[in-house]
Amino acid sequence: MATSTSSDALKNFTGSLVLAGAGKMGGAMLSGWLDGGLDAKRVTIIEPFPSDDTRDFVARGVRLNPETKDIGTADVLVLAVKPQMFRDAGPQLKPLVGSSTLVVSIMAGTTIAALSEVCGGKVIRAMPNTPAAIGRGITVAVPADGVAPDQRAVADALLRATGGVEWVDDEALMDAVTAVSGSGPAYVFLLAEELARAGVAAGLPEALATTLARATVSGSGELLRLSDLDSATLRKNVTSPGGTTAAALEVLMGANGFQPLLTKAIAAATKRSKELAK
Repeated sequence: MATSTSSDALKNFTGSLVLAGAGKMGGAMLSGWLDGGLDAKRVTIIEPFPSDDTRDFVARGVRLNPETKDIGTADVLVLAVKPQMFRDAGPQLKPLVGSSTLVVSIMAGTTIAALSEVCGGKVIRAMPNTPAAIGRGITVAVPADGVAPDQRAVADALLRATGGVEWVDDEALMDAVTAVSGSGPAYVFLLAEELARAGVAAGLPEALATTLARATVSGSGELLRLSDLDSATLRKNVTSPGGTTAAALEVLMGANGFQPLLTKAIAAATKRSKELAK
């Protein structure tokens, strides 16, 4: 959900914004912008396969797929297309980009150099994650050289409309960011999935195991969000010496347990992010 500062920036935005790609992430961002006060008439969607949700935005005043000549040069272009489609879509978007156009990309593995080569403009590379759909996402962003402070402020407002934003100066960090927070929700969903499956193996009815796993993962996440304690302390607070939790953690924290496995998984995702950039 947009903060008051980002909402003010969205309400005061007087330029033109083009959103290329209105899938799950692009649509979530647009919903956050409009709910935060961005004037729908300033927004144009370019989406070759519009969904019913996309058409709902049109009912709110957003333009959908006008002729390129009718769009003109955008003040802001947000790239939310699939990374593998970017090289094909980029040349069609380039006419919308002027020398001072702010280009904000949320495409995994797509470098600032590639964005500058294909589209031009003043580039900011960002990596959000899927909790953006409920206003609880986290985005990490890195600006290219030449991005003006006011453009960075606009990008921050757009990204903050769906959750928190962290800024970094080193683009090399973005592959690990993608592996940790960009892909991270899938790891959490897998935890809930496998916790339920393990409950069934221990004798619980499937429906009850699923309910317990979902509530435990989501409730623990909310406790982590709201608590001033770090995650290690919260874990220790649940763990009585010699108790049931300690018995389980002895397995999960062993030499072949959760930590080395997750480190290996993050390394694999980081490696794949780098491969996508080639």
